[in-house]
Amino acid sequence: MNGHENRTVRIAILDLYEGHANQGMRCIREILEGWAAQNHYGLHYDEFDVRLGLAVPDTSYDLYISSGGPGSPLESEGSEWEKAYFGWLQQIENWNASEQHFPKKQVFFICHSFQLACRYYGIGNVCKRKSTAFGVFPIHMLAEGRNEPVFEGLRDPFYSVDSRDYQVIEPDHARLKAMGGSILAIEKNRPHVPYERAIMSVRFNEYFLGTQFHPEADAAGMSMYLQREDKKQTVIENHGETKWQSMVEQLQDPEKIMWTYAHVLPNFLNHATEQLVEA
Repeated sequence: MNGHENRTVRIAILDLYEGHANQGMRCIREILEGWAAQNHYGLHYDEFDVRLGLAVPDTSYDLYISSGGPGSPLESEGSEWEKAYFGWLQQIENWNASEQHFPKKQVFFICHSFQLACRYYGIGNVCKRKSTAFGVFPIHMLAEGRNEPVFEGLRDPFYSVDSRDYQVIEPDHARLKAMGGSILAIEKNRPHVPYERAIMSVRFNEYFLGTQFHPEADAAGMSMYLQREDKKQTVIENHGETKWQSMVEQLQDPEKIMWTYAHVLPNFLNHATEQLVEA
């Protein structure tokens, strides 16, 4: 007995997949359920279809996870669903800014959500990549990342699934500092390539953190995805068969994406619920 048995954690998952088939939502659910069972918490979670249903959660949840999703993080500007999404984000900001509201609300932004948050806060240039990033890649921590509780237990570099046509570059360091934020990680340093390195993770403020990569991705789901004939052919056409084979092999390495899977979101959940217990 550790005192958690009578505590139910209420979590809102904001689904930005717009009805597209994906592994992300399954992975998030499985991480939540596994974490709650391992730590003897009760668990209640609800999912909100942001883009198709214009659905967003209220402030009654203990913490929030906002998913990845397809398409451009730029073309949705001014759309009804984005207005609803940013309205929700402002509500959570207002809650956290109020001295009367406690405990504070923690939010984790993944991939598409991360790009939207970066644009919302104006902390960098959200733009299209020269080519699609897709595969298992090393993520390099900066000094702030090495001291980040959500990254506890990760190696430097650590590995994760990256799947995107867009990126966040050219950070506004003054803006980030004024917000109380910091850049935690960047993509692989390639001095021979004349492109700025993309930002891979940001702590926006004391309560909001996001990653450009997919910390929820698991080896089983990614392997199934890569074995689909259409996806296999897409990877081979764009990157070559050697790249496809390398990706499949890397998924079997327990120190790569499964290490990230076992640490990042579980660390976020641990960190957020510690504050709930203290409250």
